[in-house]
Amino acid sequence: MDNQNKTIKKQPNNPLHGMKLLTILELLVDHYGWEGLANKISINCFKNDPSIKSSLKFLRKTQWARDKVERLYLELDRYE
Repeated sequence: MDNQNKTIKKQPNNPLHGMKLLTILELLVDHYGWEGLANKISINCFKNDPSIKSSLKFLRKTQWARDKVERLYLELDRYE
C-alpha cells in the first residue's frame, strides 16, 4: 500500500484533506477576484491592498476567517 492510499484512509470524509490553504485561496481569487471575494467574505485582508501573502498570514492565525474561506471553497467546488 502506498502513502497516498494511507492518507486517504485516514480522513476519507474530509473534502479538504490534502488541500493547502494557498491552493484554496488562489482558486477563490481566480474565480471571484479580490473584489468579489471581499463581497463574499467581508474581511480587511481581501478589501484593503489584498495579496496572497498578507491574506495567508491573516487566515493562518484567524480560525473563524479561515473557516469562512474553506466553507466558500467547498460551496464553489460543489457547484463546478
